[in-house]
Amino acid sequence: MAKSVFYHAGCPVCLSAEHDIVNLVGADQVEVVHIGQDRNRIEEAEKAGVKSVPALVTHNGNVLHINFGASLADVRG
Repeated sequence: MAKSVFYHAGCPVCLSAEHDIVNLVGADQVEVVHIGQDRNRIEEAEKAGVKSVPALVTHNGNVLHINFGASLADVRG
C-alpha cells in the first residue's frame, strides 16, 4: 500500500499537526515533507491538490487540509 504524504512548512501549527498525524497514522504509513526545506516538492504538492499547509494527501489521493499555517503561494515566496 502506498504511503500518505504530509506536507508542511515548519511553522508551529504545522509541527503540531505533524506530531498528531504521525501518532494517528503511524510513522511507517506517512511520508513527512517539509516544503520549506525541500522546496522542489512544492510543485508536487500543488499537482496533488494541496492549497495550503499543513495538508495530508492520503494514499488514494484525497487532500485533507488541516488547520491553516500558510498558503503554498506564501511558501513559494
